Amino acid sequence: MVVTIDGPAGAGKSTVARAVAERLGYRHVDTGEMYRELTAVALERGVDLDDAAALAALVGTSPAAAVDLRSERISANVSAVSRHEPVRERMRARQREIARDAVLEGRDTGTRVCPDAEVKIYLTASVAERARRRASELGIPPAGVERAIAERDHRDAAQLAPAPDAHTLDTTGLDAERVIEQVLGLVREARA
Repeated sequence: MVVTIDGPAGAGKSTVARAVAERLGYRHVDTGEMYRELTAVALERGVDLDDAAALAALVGTSPAAAVDLRSERISANVSAVSRHEPVRERMRARQREIARDAVLEGRDTGTRVCPDAEVKIYLTASVAERARRRASELGIPPAGVERAIAERDHRDAAQLAPAPDAHTLDTTGLDAERVIEQVLGLVREARA
């Protein structure tokens, strides 16, 4: 079975996807982290972020071990890397290869990576809530984070639409455990 969990930054995808995968005994595939790794490699090597072919050729290359994939530098550049269709095509192919008994999280896992997934979830939350969560993760004030999240939503708009058959869950004001239980309930329904 494949479960996809999509949504914008800070909606709770990572927390929920990791926990759901662990409880199901499935592989957790963080597609966003795969793009962050590619961004780190491109920045390390000085690759032009407008060079789609050069970026696509780096798909699957590991970054330096000490790189912080959640740093603002990576966050500020990941959209520039992931916007290229040749990059997305190569990345989707890699993601499909490992999508067996897996929970995939990202922006377009239910629409483009695994459109035949048995369970598709789209998590959302208010911009203010998402900024609060991200700022808490990073240990910084939420004001600048809220602006950055809104700008990233705008840049990533093409990948942010939920699949027509996705279950949309608004996580604003919900604790992670409640969302995890809702997702596991949908998985149980799909299995029945």
